[in-house]
Amino acid sequence: MTGFEDPRMGEPFLLTPGPLTTAYSVKQAMLKDWGSWDGDFRAMTAELRRKLLAIAGDAQGDYDCVPMQGSGSYCVEAMLGAFVPRDGKVLVLANGAYGLRAAQTLNYLGRAHTLIDKGDYLPPRGAEVVAALAADPAITHVLAIHCETSSGILNPVEEIAAATHAAGRRLLIDSMSAFGAVPAEIAALRYEALVSSANKCIEGVPGFGFVIARRDALQASKGNSHSLSLDVHAQWETMNKSGQWRFTPPTHAVAAFLEALRLHEEEGGVAGRGARYAANRDAMVSGMRALGFETLLADRWLSPIIVTFFNPAHPAFDFGRFYDLMKAKGFIIYPGKLTVVDSFRIGCIGRMDEHVMRRVVAAAGQSLAELGVDNAAPPSHALAERARLAA
Repeated sequence: MTGFEDPRMGEPFLLTPGPLTTAYSVKQAMLKDWGSWDGDFRAMTAELRRKLLAIAGDAQGDYDCVPMQGSGSYCVEAMLGAFVPRDGKVLVLANGAYGLRAAQTLNYLGRAHTLIDKGDYLPPRGAEVVAALAADPAITHVLAIHCETSSGILNPVEEIAAATHAAGRRLLIDSMSAFGAVPAEIAALRYEALVSSANKCIEGVPGFGFVIARRDALQASKGNSHSLSLDVHAQWETMNKSGQWRFTPPTHAVAAFLEALRLHEEEGGVAGRGARYAANRDAMVSGMRALGFETLLADRWLSPIIVTFFNPAHPAFDFGRFYDLMKAKGFIIYPGKLTVVDSFRIGCIGRMDEHVMRRVVAAAGQSLAELGVDNAAPPSHALAERARLAA
């Protein structure tokens, strides 16, 4: 038994981009009730904010952290509503479902935007951002997805940040599935605001996300929000005055997150967590390729968060049955989210190590045998489409 297996056993591993498998001590942290107005809980909120700023590398004290109730999409909407003024315009960089969802959110908010859509296979590049910003002086903000989990691609946010900064525009980052395991240092990216979620690479449980933003941008955002409950400025102002959340906080999720932060620090912070996830990915990808599976992406774009595989072309392969067989063996995988080809995804994050990932590969091999699939190669048209779009 490795240190990453739940000692109670019986629970399947969640091979998803979050919610994910948590440590037993994180689960235990939720066994106590907390009063949302009590001083002890207010101290917990303050500690959470300080530790997240430390992970982001706020050496100068120019940034602040604002926890927000709800899922990751709530926090993305809160960020867009707060930091994009009503007369602003956003360049949305999309290469999957979450960039497209951000564009849809801006439609709901009535904020002007333009879209660079790279499809499922490729990242937006700095040169494309340079060209788009030069062509449209009305653009005030650029929105980048740090890790696009619909494909598993890790986007080059450093070059996107450099292009945005050079053009004098403001960068917003959706780092839901990357913060805590992939570097997002303020000094390197110089973003105006970044959002992430409790139940991703920090390995907490669902219930809230957080915005890390420049203090001057937070101050300037007053009155921008379209929503009472998603008003980042109002939440920030209230927390700084009283230490309290404006509305009922997810107290148990906060307690779990503090324990998750302790484990994150114990593991070596971003570098340690990222190294484990990369080892998970490498063990899993090499094993799945040995079974005949093909990854959607070239190696250079594979994130350490989640990997997309083409469905096998074999007529006996049925994803629903494959999913059930994998679950029966203790592993919950994730369906695909692509529009062009059939696929599925396997996450690399959560309380697991490479020994667990080798068990995932063994379970996949056994499941293929039970389905009567002796060749996991994808359809030729899927590989042709990948080659065409990547050219």
